[in-house]
Amino acid sequence: MAESDDVSLVVSSQPPEKEEQGGGEGGGSGEGGEGGGGSERDDEGGLTDAQREVLDRCLQALRQAQNDSHTLAALLLITRLCPASQLDKATLRRIFEAVGLNLPARLLVTAIRGNETSGLPPQELLSLGTALLAALSTDPDMACHPQLLTTIPVLLGLLSNDPLNQQKQEAQDPTQDLETGPDSKVQSAESSNAEGDLSNEAKSGGEGKTTKPKGDDGSVANKVSTSQEALPSSKLDEAIAADCYQILTAVCALPRGPDQLLSRGGVPALCQAVQQNQTFSHEKGLPLLGCLVAGRTKDRVWSKHSAELLTLLVRLSKDFCQAKDQTKMDMCAQLVQFLPPAGVAVESKELKEVVASVWEVLRPMLQAKLTPRQIGPILVLSACLLDLYGWEFVGTPKFCCLLVNRACVEVRMGLEEPPGNELSSELQHTLTGCYRIMEAAIEQACCVGMSQTAPPQSSIPSISLQQSRQVLGVLEEAFAALMYHLQQVDQSRYGDPFIFATFRSLCSWLAEETSCLKEEVTGLLPFLITYSRSHLQGESPEHGLSDWMSEMSVREETGAWTGKEALRYLLPALCHLSAEEEPRKVLLTLDTPALLVDFLSQCWTSLKGKGGVSSARDPSMETACSALLNFTVTEPERVRKDPCFRTLEALLSEALPVLVHKPRLLVLAANYCTLGLMISRLKSAPTGSVEAGQRRFFSSALRFLRGALDSGSSPGPVRVSLGWAESWEEAAELWRLSLQALGGCVRAQPWIGSLVREEGWLKHTLAMLSQCSALPEQHTQGALEEALCAMADQCPVCKVEIGDAMRNDKGALISLRKLKKSVGVK
Repeated sequence: MAESDDVSLVVSSQPPEKEEQGGGEGGGSGEGGEGGGGSERDDEGGLTDAQREVLDRCLQALRQAQNDSHTLAALLLITRLCPASQLDKATLRRIFEAVGLNLPARLLVTAIRGNETSGLPPQELLSLGTALLAALSTDPDMACHPQLLTTIPVLLGLLSNDPLNQQKQEAQDPTQDLETGPDSKVQSAESSNAEGDLSNEAKSGGEGKTTKPKGDDGSVANKVSTSQEALPSSKLDEAIAADCYQILTAVCALPRGPDQLLSRGGVPALCQAVQQNQTFSHEKGLPLLGCLVAGRTKDRVWSKHSAELLTLLVRLSKDFCQAKDQTKMDMCAQLVQFLPPAGVAVESKELKEVVASVWEVLRPMLQAKLTPRQIGPILVLSACLLDLYGWEFVGTPKFCCLLVNRACVEVRMGLEEPPGNELSSELQHTLTGCYRIMEAAIEQACCVGMSQTAPPQSSIPSISLQQSRQVLGVLEEAFAALMYHLQQVDQSRYGDPFIFATFRSLCSWLAEETSCLKEEVTGLLPFLITYSRSHLQGESPEHGLSDWMSEMSVREETGAWTGKEALRYLLPALCHLSAEEEPRKVLLTLDTPALLVDFLSQCWTSLKGKGGVSSARDPSMETACSALLNFTVTEPERVRKDPCFRTLEALLSEALPVLVHKPRLLVLAANYCTLGLMISRLKSAPTGSVEAGQRRFFSSALRFLRGALDSGSSPGPVRVSLGWAESWEEAAELWRLSLQALGGCVRAQPWIGSLVREEGWLKHTLAMLSQCSALPEQHTQGALEEALCAMADQCPVCKVEIGDAMRNDKGALISLRKLKKSVGVK
């Protein structure tokens, strides 16, 4: 290769005349092209004998080309005489082996620099270069080739036509410009996997592009150095733009394609193209941009490019508000893609204005008569808007109720189909949006309908009790349809993401409302438990769940969606159901306690694995403890006989000594402490020596309980200690229950009385009660008195110490009349 940087084409055989369609600028051909002859085609979509003969000669010329002029002449002949639709994969690979990726990249560089020594106009060079790259990008192996990926920033620059950034492309290009001197040769590519479209068919296909490489990590797009002489028009030629979009779309379709485009400045470049109304920016740029900002990359993209995306969203929302009826319908799905994730820019005034204006347009649409196909995208968009700001901008209470009603009707119509009828992906998308509308209405409807308390800020504004009851009624009918649908699901469908979404939505209802449809809920428990166990134990495939939920615009606050989380959604309902006799009996037949113990074991293993970062609170673990506590209180015989409770005891003995040193996990520690003591009170005294694990658990429990209250140095009421103050509202009842259970443990296992003295709990408690003037409230006094009475009854030494303290008639001790009686103090 000569050292000259620019193309100097001296083509001995000028390329054929341009055809009416495509011509040299696109490297395109008509249906038959020149040289098609009169030969019959061998098969549909194949080449004629004459075309095949010309193609073979051109390929031979490509392989033997001595310089770029010869190579270009052969390529131009191929693009005109052999439409891409008639080239098979093997032929396309032969073309790539002869041409490689370096040549089309250099064609772009030469065109962009606009050197006058090149024999073809810049538009011609761009057209041929983009056509070649567009053709090669149709093969996934070529689309992910590093040499093609390096052209992405230049392609983006061509499409966005940013003059400021274009000037930055001048320096340091990894490829040389095209040369045609007598000694020049076309550099071959490093890889030979290619399939492509070398005619204008690539352009009519609508997607593809070509660019100059800027390094594999080129994070900055729009670096095309284009002079006004080289590209006199401010808008890119349609055929070239179509090829550019085809290449980018092909890259985006790769497994890591979105990351490749994002890391090379895809979002700001495409946003700019749309804002400046560049060629095909709306027809092809917006769909491509939608792929980058939706799904699993949404959070990352919005956190990095929120300004550009918000500006784009404002424009799209204005277009939506001004569009005609059918166009509005079509734009609903587009708006969903470009809405930010919940929690991003929530305080943005612009975003609030966008959401309010879109709701203004949606209200009459939802009040109109719509077909299922029409209402689906509207309901999905409504669900996404609710995710952002709740009911704040939705409208009047009457309209809010209408929205919930329409979502519930769609769910009933969609799910109450005869068994065996498969739901289309479009219907699944609609129903998933409806689920979120229903979930948004559940808490408010239950809150107002049952307690008439003040509604939360994000709830339906000024909803009346009657309207709340109406909403509860339609929700009940819709969730009955969900239960009917889930009843038909067999284990082979446990990995279906839509079943997971349906399960999750039903759990949100059961978490708030278990008094309705009791018979149906109890009948569905075998499915709910089996489904949760299957996912927890990894028996159900989970491939694609996170991506599917992201495509449905369903967010998960704790991270990526995984099927293993299914039980987390069911736990609040299990808390309610395990407290009721009939459903509890069904849960016991399904071995639900063992499932909960397995869940806690997995969570504890995960918590330990995080090391020092393990201070993040997991409410699901606390909820699982509450459900197990219900079983422990109501089913003592089951607790004594079921092996899973022995496993649970071992887990608690290991975990509590660690948790007492984690202030942020105090509520979990209180749950573990209470659960362990409640189980221990059901056990009889050991015949031999006490197990080390049991002694370790009780020692930790006593130290933990001792730290809750603090009498301080001055007389006055006892106070909650600083370490417990922040969590006291949640932990207070657990602390009292632990003290009552401790008394039961002392009565059942007298050895614990001596441990109470050894650990200093008794001495600390008596001193605190002597110094303080009163306890916080009656329940706390009762819990302490019960524990002290048990110790006085079962431990003679404890009885003496308690009696000595009470005879001093100091502090709050004087009000513990029951304790006085136990120790014989008048």
